[in-house]
Amino acid sequence: MSSELSEHVALVTGGVRGIGLAIGEALLAEGVRVAAGFSRNVPAAEAFMEAHGGRGATIHQGTIEDHADCERVVAEVLDRHGRLDILVNNAGITMDRTVRKMTPEEWDHVLRVNLNGNFYMARAVIPHMIERGYGRIINISSVVGERGNIGQANYAASKSGQFGLTMSLALELANKGVTVNCVAPGFIETDMTGAVPAEILQRVIETIPMRRLGRPEEVARVVVFLAEPASSYITGQIYSINGGLNM
Repeated sequence: MSSELSEHVALVTGGVRGIGLAIGEALLAEGVRVAAGFSRNVPAAEAFMEAHGGRGATIHQGTIEDHADCERVVAEVLDRHGRLDILVNNAGITMDRTVRKMTPEEWDHVLRVNLNGNFYMARAVIPHMIERGYGRIINISSVVGERGNIGQANYAASKSGQFGLTMSLALELANKGVTVNCVAPGFIETDMTGAVPAEILQRVIETIPMRRLGRPEEVARVVVFLAEPASSYITGQIYSINGGLNM
């Protein structure tokens, strides 16, 4: 494998399905050893290992809304692989309601997973990356964090919060050899969009200038670019992948 990423190690949270799976597979294709995090979807994790275990991939179960569990998973990855070069904060949830109907518990749960989880994971990997003088942290946000969405105030707030976290971490780590960037996908072909009724999904597609949904591998392409050693002068940036939906 001639890729400059060969033998690097990446931890991808929510890495056994959807966008996270596509990111892991794209990194594996570059010779990266991928540690895929997951919380509850054991069948998807087992399928990931069946497909990629022979290429040095591992799976790690944990709950990113628990800071102690995040530290445990990072320690587990370091124990298995001996190093950790790339963190992709991809895991996230939705609990959609209008603000008037949203419960405090629904608000808190989405913020804990989508925003606190990014902070906990970054905090857990930073000491190792600083010690080695190298690292890549890539947060997966959403176009909803850029423009809001009816019924998704909790999700939008969590995803918008990732922008501030990304920029602040980028400033703190700029002279440590660690870059921190954010990728904001638009509407992507995943299980989540697949569950949307066809007529509603069609109305969404009609708002996208390219008139189609994005593909998970199109998000993964940008993540691989940001993960490369040659991308060392790119930090604190937000990369939007949305077919022209938000400019």
